[in-house]
Amino acid sequence: MTVGRSPWRVFAATAVGVVAVFLNMSGLAVALPTITRELGAAPGQADWILLGYMLVTTALILVFGRIADIVGRRSLYLAGLVVLTTGTGLAALSPSAGFLIAARVVQAVGAAAVITNNTALLTDVFPARTLGRALGWNVTVAATAQVAGPVVGGAATELLGWRGLFVVCVPIGLIAIGASALAVPASAGSIAPRTGGVREPFDLPGALLSTAMLTALVLTLTPGVTATVADWLPWACGGATVALCTAFVVVQTRRSHPLVDVALLRNRAIALVLAAVLANAVGTYAVVLLASLHEQAVGGATSLEAGVLVTPVAAGTLITSAAAGSLFDRFTPRALTTAGMAMTACGLLGFSLTLSTTTVPFRAVAPFLFLVGAGTGLFMTPSTSALMLSVPPDRRGTANGLRSTTQNVGYLLSTALALAFTTTGLNEQARQAAYDGTLNTLNVLASGELNRFVANIRATGFVLTGIAVVGGVVCLAFPTSLRAPRTADAVTNTCPEPATSRKTSP
Repeated sequence: MTVGRSPWRVFAATAVGVVAVFLNMSGLAVALPTITRELGAAPGQADWILLGYMLVTTALILVFGRIADIVGRRSLYLAGLVVLTTGTGLAALSPSAGFLIAARVVQAVGAAAVITNNTALLTDVFPARTLGRALGWNVTVAATAQVAGPVVGGAATELLGWRGLFVVCVPIGLIAIGASALAVPASAGSIAPRTGGVREPFDLPGALLSTAMLTALVLTLTPGVTATVADWLPWACGGATVALCTAFVVVQTRRSHPLVDVALLRNRAIALVLAAVLANAVGTYAVVLLASLHEQAVGGATSLEAGVLVTPVAAGTLITSAAAGSLFDRFTPRALTTAGMAMTACGLLGFSLTLSTTTVPFRAVAPFLFLVGAGTGLFMTPSTSALMLSVPPDRRGTANGLRSTTQNVGYLLSTALALAFTTTGLNEQARQAAYDGTLNTLNVLASGELNRFVANIRATGFVLTGIAVVGGVVCLAFPTSLRAPRTADAVTNTCPEPATSRKTSP
């Protein structure tokens, strides 16, 4: 622990960086139709405006986590903020869709460095007696920024145009850089000398394989992008994904200092928790995108109206995530996570059934979107707690990094599936109109395309419902021995980790 400087100053500084990351991550979903329309982006480019940021961030979390262990966390964190803010400025100035995609990739590199080091820096500066409270507030900031992103993005787009979200985020990034440089002490995140004065090596083969594997997986799940190049390319990417995954596992089992400790997955409880985390992330993340696309493409809603429509998701997440900590003292992780997944599945099913070829009234869809958010909030803390209780104390950092990557992979897959499924079977004109929010203005000859688009969104919702149900079944298999610690010492040793439940979430 670092002393001599108020740890809450460090928290306040890093919280600004958290807001910058998650506004950029989630705020663009409601602005996508406007961006597509004004930049003339093709459907494939529209996909990558969202997927590029998520893919690069997900691929680099483990990589930067390992680099931070080697070179130090503070310097990498500050560098990440600089890169993120630079990418945000470039995005605001983008003259074309291709330039915007490249700027989003730059943003993602910085975001990955911030996400990787945020929680670790707080752990460095807070004493044990207040660490749990600090990490809990850190999760609240991250969750609030993430779920508020669509509303902020919608309002900024409505008032300032689609560049408005980036314009708003640039000063936030600059404040984060200045505040963190002043508040985070130089000793935070410093690396202790390795045995014999030699630092552990970086697993370059693992980093390259993991990045290639995730890229191939996304290309497999976005046939609208790959099939425009060649019909066989999605299948080739699928085969490459399997081959790269196999190679990654083999390499990781043979490395003395691997990027991912594959041995952790041999623990049944850990494997079950990670499977549930993946199911929750895949099942829930795309619901905001689906609701936004439906209201703008079918109902002609503005970005702000679409952002307001999804506010029940934010409300549900914040309410139940705040209550989950106290509930964890009374109920097992199995009970809470299963209940959370059940609520999510009911919300997704109800949302899917309310969709139609006209605007859906807010009062009709709001209760179901609230259920999706509430289920997610109830799932987060106990699922992380279950993971932390399944590993020795000296392996919790590694386990939480693995959970963070799993969750981000789920977000990436959820978005890729939603973008692929919603435009399946549409002709090129209708696909373009679905992305730029003008599908409802097509002439009567295209009315069948509108019906197909709505049916696709509804079918996607059903698929996500099924994934949530599978996640609930996985939660039922959690060992009953996973419970909240009952002694004061146990609480001190285990409570801080559960607070990191939203680690896309720093």
